[in-house]
Order: sequence, then structure tokens, then C-alpha cells
Amino acid sequence: MIIGNGIIANAIKSYDTADIVFFASGVSNSLETRTSEFERELSLLKTVHEQNKEKKIIYFSTLSIHDQSKQESPYVIHKRNIEDYIKNNTEDYVILRIGNIVGKGGNPNTLFNFLKTQITNETEFAIHSKARRLLLDIEDISRFLESRCLQASNKIINFSFPYNFDLKEIVMAIEKETRQKARYSEVDEGDFYKVDFEEEIMTFFSGISPENYLEKLTRKYI
Repeated sequence: MIIGNGIIANAIKSYDTADIVFFASGVSNSLETRTSEFERELSLLKTVHEQNKEKKIIYFSTLSIHDQSKQESPYVIHKRNIEDYIKNNTEDYVILRIGNIVGKGGNPNTLFNFLKTQITNETEFAIHSKARRLLLDIEDISRFLESRCLQASNKIINFSFPYNFDLKEIVMAIEKETRQKARYSEVDEGDFYKVDFEEEIMTFFSGISPENYLEKLTRKYI
């Protein structure tokens, strides 16, 4: 069963099965601060678990848990609380920590959607010159579920294309695809965090260069 109706839930519909709970409902905005939103997700998770204790849970978390600059953010604290609940209360689980999703639709505040909108609308914006981000094609989630994730048990998996993209790299790729020049200024700020990816993730993306992956994303989703 699939809990949720957003971009992840829609991407994994073909894997819907009665003996696995795919929990893809919850707080999607990493800048969220309202306690009510966090409580809603945790309450829903507890209810679903109580009604399906015998089933495996696959939960979609975030790689920003590794970001040391965000350890005190309400969003990261909430995600850690959710992960702790799953680890302490379920017998069979997989927690998939994912990067910045790129796909059709979804949260307009995601990095890729934001940049695409600013550029296509010819709106001025600022980018942090020192920032780097991990990107993930939404379709790679469903492929990974089938090839690796469904067989795993009681495991936390870091999952994203294993390369930190410079924001200017992303902007230039979108410019190329849209044939529009971005109107932006650079701010000498920003950061990024390193993530250790298991060998299975490196194998999953083997043979794909960062340049080709980014080009594929812009061709598919611009």
C-alpha cells in the first residue's frame, strides 16, 4: 500500500503491493516550521503502523540529515524523530534518504523547480557561489526500489546521484535547454555536505558522468 499522493507516491505506483507500506506522505518543504505539520506526519505514520504491524515499511527521508549546518532545523529534527520511531517500533523497514528530487511537478520550492521557474520567467535571482547540491531523478527511485530496495531489511540507505553539483552547473544546463539566459547575481556564500554512498549506489549509477546525468535531467524535465 502507498501512503501519499505526491511526486514520489505517483512514481512508485507500479510497485504497490499489499504486504509493504510505502510511506510517501509528509512534510515536503525543508523550510517548514509549523509544529502542526510535523505532528500530522508522525500521527499518520503511527496510525498506519498500528494497522499494519506485520508489514514492511519503506520510508522516504532526506540526505539533509547529514548536513551539519541544518542539525537544529525543525525539518531535520522532525525527520530524525520519524526515523527513530521507525527503527524502534517496526520489525522490518527500509529508510531511503534521498537527495534533491527532480521530476515533473512536485514541490515548486525544490532547487531544480525554483531555478527552472526563475530562468523561464526571466526573473532575477541570487545564487550562493559556494553551494553544491545532490540531485536525483524521480524515476531512479522506482528503478532502485525494484533492483535493490525491496529486498533490503532494517537498513538506512543514502540514495542520490553521487556527485555534488555546483549551482552554476545546474543553471548553465537549464539555460542550454531553455535557450534563455539566466538573470542572476552571485553571493559569496553557501555550503554543501559530503555523503558516504555504499558500493551498491556507485554500481547503480556506474557509467554515467555528472555531465550526462545533468543533461538527461534538463532534457526530461524542462
